[in-house]
Amino acid sequence: MSPVLAGVLQLLALIAALALAYRPLGDYMARVYSSDKHLRVEKWIYKGIGANPDAQMRWPAYLRGVLAFSAVSVLFLYLLQRVQGHLPGSLGFTAIDPDQAFNTAASFVTNTNWQSYYGEQAMGHVVQTAGLAVQNFVSAAVGMAVAVALVRGFARSRTGELGNFWSDLVRGTVRILLPLSVAAAVVLVACGAIQNFAGIHEVGQFFGGSQQWNGGAVASQEAIKEVGTNGGGYFNANSAHPFENPTPFSNLFEIFLLLVIPFALTRTFGQMVGSIRQGYAILATMVTIWIGFAALMMATEFHHHGPAFDIAGGALEGKETRFGVGASSIFAVSTTLTSTGAVDSFHSSFTGLGGGITMLGMQLGEIAPGGTGSGLYGMLIMAVIAVFIAGLMVGRTPEYLGKKIGTREIKFAACYILITPALVLIFTAAAMALPTPGNSMTNSGAHGFSEILYAYTSGANNNGSAFAGLNADTQWFNSTIGLVMLLGRFLPMVFVLALAGSLAEQKPVPATAGTLRTEKPLFTGLLVGAVLIITGLTYFPALALGPLAEGLAS
Repeated sequence: MSPVLAGVLQLLALIAALALAYRPLGDYMARVYSSDKHLRVEKWIYKGIGANPDAQMRWPAYLRGVLAFSAVSVLFLYLLQRVQGHLPGSLGFTAIDPDQAFNTAASFVTNTNWQSYYGEQAMGHVVQTAGLAVQNFVSAAVGMAVAVALVRGFARSRTGELGNFWSDLVRGTVRILLPLSVAAAVVLVACGAIQNFAGIHEVGQFFGGSQQWNGGAVASQEAIKEVGTNGGGYFNANSAHPFENPTPFSNLFEIFLLLVIPFALTRTFGQMVGSIRQGYAILATMVTIWIGFAALMMATEFHHHGPAFDIAGGALEGKETRFGVGASSIFAVSTTLTSTGAVDSFHSSFTGLGGGITMLGMQLGEIAPGGTGSGLYGMLIMAVIAVFIAGLMVGRTPEYLGKKIGTREIKFAACYILITPALVLIFTAAAMALPTPGNSMTNSGAHGFSEILYAYTSGANNNGSAFAGLNADTQWFNSTIGLVMLLGRFLPMVFVLALAGSLAEQKPVPATAGTLRTEKPLFTGLLVGAVLIITGLTYFPALALGPLAEGLAS
């Protein structure tokens, strides 16, 4: 079987598996967030944190819950790293330096999972499991809660109430993320991923020296890392490491895990707003972009530039021979079009245009299908923009799901789409202009610029993957990328929740003959175009200096 055919068959198998899970998972999540009943374990949690899960919140109160919980999480994870040397199961590792501890705390709480450290050489079992793994659950649940709040804004009328943050947080963790992660961990253990609390041990003699590895609860963390679109690996090699991702089947399974909730949330959206077809329209937009990027990436990486590529069957540098070019391309596209950031190959080693595709996937806002929750609310913001553009074309007030998109709503949407590009471009420019940050680049020229552009793109979009050539463990990058991750996560949430509150206060507008049918293929095409054009106009100059220049020169 040719490598190209193998890649296409894996893509088709993945689509089939996602299609089978779409309806049952999407409907289940809609029931979870619409139910007025609480499980016994949930009641214990509410009692422990002193929350009333039945109290409805307006958007400022909902936002305060998000920010307060996240602030406490950052502080807890920072302190846990700083006292690591005094904790049991530390494997002899000392406390993490202050700048790196801040960066890591900001990274995992914002669902970014950017890592400027070697996991197997820095973090003990307690920090990995009680710190990082816990944040993998709750940071994903926060994103889902904000998405559900926005959906309620469309679904409700004449009220500013968006639900209860604490209830949404706990339900997302207990009823959705935890069961899926347990099942996924069992599958990964069966595939060969390790799950233990072993210490550091030697595994053999190599060139006169020994190699050491430490064990860990890898399969369980790998499961929530993918299910929650987190991405932080137990080992520095991430999902290219055989302890995390042992076989071609586990590789395809991990891609399925990181896509299944973001895609299924479109079904949840359709159920909660009372129109399944609206959910299908959003799904079609996400699928069109995702398949298009996957096909483009495989074409780029299979394109032969000489005898070495002909013999290898594609650009195999930086890719695991266990997976090949096709599977690595699908993984790279899926992890950068979501907020996962896990890698089974190294994006810096992709072709110039291939590296640009991974960057562009993040720069779209990670909305195809995006992260757990963040992908849905990001795409809904783009839908509001698309409806506004359509309204300008036909000369009538834009409406979406029975709600008027007026001046206030479009200001919130515009602020949302401007925040992330501003963070990426301003901090990239600063790093290139100052003398010290440039010393961290492994390469010069266009590829070196891509390393820094990729780093801030990954941080601001809460992705977490790296171009693998940049030494980011410096005070400058730890501090600035940590700040970018926090601002890139929580500033957009302010405008998402403000928009949700504004929509919830409106009374529904009846559809007329002039109303744009947002469940039709025409709107899907308009939405795809809006996503690509807005991103292209924003980032094209920067991309032209980096991956496009490199790709055209090769």
